Amino acid sequence: MSENKAVDIKSDEKATTAPTPQNTPIFTAPLAAAAAAARIATVAEEDSDALAAHNPALMSMLQGRLGSLIGAPSGYIESLPKAVRDRVDGLRYLQQQHIDIDKQMHMEIYELEKKYSKLYAPLYERRSTIIAGKAEPTDEEKAEGAKIAEAEKEGESALSGIAEEKDDEDEEEQKVVDGIPDFWMTALRNHPQLGELITDRDEEAIKFLRDIRLEYLEDNLGFKLIFEFAENQFFSNTELVKTYFYEQSDVAGILEFKSAQGTEINWKPENDLSVTVETKKQRHKTTNRTRVVKKTVPSKTFFSFFTTVEEPDEDDDSDLAEETRDRIELDYELAEEFKEKIIPNAVDWFTGKALEYEGLEDYEDEFMDDYYDDEDEDSDDDDDEDDDEDGLSRSAKEAAEPPQCKNQ
Repeated sequence: MSENKAVDIKSDEKATTAPTPQNTPIFTAPLAAAAAAARIATVAEEDSDALAAHNPALMSMLQGRLGSLIGAPSGYIESLPKAVRDRVDGLRYLQQQHIDIDKQMHMEIYELEKKYSKLYAPLYERRSTIIAGKAEPTDEEKAEGAKIAEAEKEGESALSGIAEEKDDEDEEEQKVVDGIPDFWMTALRNHPQLGELITDRDEEAIKFLRDIRLEYLEDNLGFKLIFEFAENQFFSNTELVKTYFYEQSDVAGILEFKSAQGTEINWKPENDLSVTVETKKQRHKTTNRTRVVKKTVPSKTFFSFFTTVEEPDEDDDSDLAEETRDRIELDYELAEEFKEKIIPNAVDWFTGKALEYEGLEDYEDEFMDDYYDDEDEDSDDDDDEDDDEDGLSRSAKEAAEPPQCKNQ
């Protein structure tokens, strides 16, 4: 979104001298004068509020005029001698060459990321087999890992909440388990933003999560996040994928998020976590008969992460469009969290160590407020007790078809 720039509308005269520290003093008046100016500004604001209240048409016209000035040229560059303007044009060309080099640099960084992603792959595969219980750590892996854990205990306070290790003598009394149970669910729960997104209903489904992988796209700029699930009673998908596409900025050369595409989840009957079923009794106003009506409404869930959200039109400034843009921005932030933090440092999120070096121990932000849809805030007036027979029929029909997300 573009930033509003201050525009001098008090004079039509073109400036002939560029502002400099010499002709633009920092302090233009004593403190007393500044205080008086502040009082005048307050009175002016009150007067403008009064004007808006008594003559909204005039205020709307003024706002339109001022809005058209935002980003308009001041006229200073055009007032310079031609020789000076030519030199400025030369600097513009140099700036464009700088941008071209930036583009090359960021593309090379992207290719390096792809290269090293392949080098990381065997480590991630080894991690996945240990988590799933398909393999055990080697003696070397366990010994070196124990040294790392001991070094961490010496220099930090206990934060993870993981139970203290029992003596080897008690191992026979411990229940035999395969792999590391609930590894990914615990890691995601420990992440502040994702912890807010995961509901109690989601936990049972996320316990079936076996691995999260990152793969770069071959034919396009971008990457995809692959969530691998064991067979479960919630959906038939074995993989849920979120693909993110990049585009290169013409201004700075950096790679920016362009769009995202999510997997459609094939929910099994009675286990769709994206909706809840509301049951209400309705009494007919003439026959006095009572009926039970079921209605499906959207439900907050971690799995809304896989919903494909379309970008609103640029000229759409409605509240819904702004909410959609906020949700897309949050989605891109979560994608970066998975790509840069959660997947590379999964064990640190499982133990809680990541909260220390990320500085998130006291995180209390309402980060995910805009992530969910607001469709569950629909008025209950549609289910009023005085609904007629036609209203009952419509409600019954709606119960058979889950509503679609209005942000799509």
